[in-house]
Amino acid sequence: MTTGGTGHAEADRDEKGGIRTALAGLTTRGRSFLAAGVAAAVCSYVLGQSDLLRVGLLLAVLPLVCATVLYRTRYRVAGSRRLSPARVPAGSEARVHLRMDNVSRLPTGLLMLQDRVPYVLGPRPRFVLDRVEAGGRREVSYRVRSDLRGRYPLGPLQLRLTDPFGMCELTRSFSTYDNLTVIPRVEPLAPVRLSGEARGYGDGRQRSLALAGEDDVIPRGYRHGDDLRRVHWRSTARYGELMVRREEQPQRARCTVLLDTRGIAFQGAGPDAAFEWAVAGAASVLVHMLERGFSVRLLTDTGSAVPGEGGDGFAGASQGSADAAGLMMDTLAVIDHSDGEGLSRAYDVLRGGNEGLLVAFLGDLDEEQAAVVARMRQRGGGAVAFVLDSETWMREPSDVPGPLDGSGERLRMLREAGWTTLGVPRGASLDDLWRQADRERRGVAAAGGGEGP
Repeated sequence: MTTGGTGHAEADRDEKGGIRTALAGLTTRGRSFLAAGVAAAVCSYVLGQSDLLRVGLLLAVLPLVCATVLYRTRYRVAGSRRLSPARVPAGSEARVHLRMDNVSRLPTGLLMLQDRVPYVLGPRPRFVLDRVEAGGRREVSYRVRSDLRGRYPLGPLQLRLTDPFGMCELTRSFSTYDNLTVIPRVEPLAPVRLSGEARGYGDGRQRSLALAGEDDVIPRGYRHGDDLRRVHWRSTARYGELMVRREEQPQRARCTVLLDTRGIAFQGAGPDAAFEWAVAGAASVLVHMLERGFSVRLLTDTGSAVPGEGGDGFAGASQGSADAAGLMMDTLAVIDHSDGEGLSRAYDVLRGGNEGLLVAFLGDLDEEQAAVVARMRQRGGGAVAFVLDSETWMREPSDVPGPLDGSGERLRMLREAGWTTLGVPRGASLDDLWRQADRERRGVAAAGGGEGP
């Protein structure tokens, strides 16, 4: 995936300001020539030497002419930038391609190209370009890398122009810039069968009946290509337009990923913080479920859902998996801590109907919030919770005696409510925990005498 922007160097509309800018761009050589010319002109007047006046005029006019010519070439150089790719996982590199085009009829002098990049992406790249012929182009590239997710602006591009004599040097900025999106790392997950997946897509899918009887039929408007044998004449007469019976429609399995973003629930910052692990985990589950054909939704503790294709907020069959994944990855790239103190808003969204499989990434839970999370399980076909206890997470992995000793009571509350709950120690692999969740679910189902629907 690549993006690009093209622009010409910006110009000063005020003529007096443009002249001042051109004169301010005189190099040490240009200023020396100008000073020598003025001095020679003064000496010629004092000594009455006309030949010395000609030399002085030549020395003084040369840098002024160079500055004027260089200043008026600002519209004749075009630049563009292309990112490859424009969306990159944290810790991976992206390459930025720069191209300079000389669109004038005259060759340029020595050029220095400089692009503005945020400090977190690395040092500011600078390139020295030799003389560019009329109609010619030069292409250069550099790499950027960030361990922190986010959206980083690149640009505007700056070009430093120099005349062939080295008398003047001007800096111009281009008007365009691009954004590099650093998304969370996505960890491949094993295709386990968690509780709730049987509700819909694939071998375990359910179908909504199209014909429950002549009186219970649910018709829809006629579409080009529909079989005329499916025309429902009673509804056609009632609505005044051609209506047909609905066919059986497979219901896509749903999955809601709940991400706890409360600032009070997480401690620490940086790429190894607990909150960053939760964001990366949510991204991995979302991509995994999309690849398996699920309708997915990203829900936060604030009650906001992404993406919002319809009223239920799920990415449905009409939306491509790649587009849905890109939208959610862009959201997770810039998501930050919220000021909320509870999960009640997320519960209000979830209690509205059957949400299918629910996967939650939670921070610190007190007794009240644990009770709210426990009630979320009542409407879901299956529920898996990954709990990141800040106290345990801040320890070194070798110092952790057991999974979340300080919040064992909270975990028991969730398990008693039907959640498959796992504590997340520092440095844990999501894929290993994902497999462990499946094993625990199957163990509970076997102890209960069978697997639920």
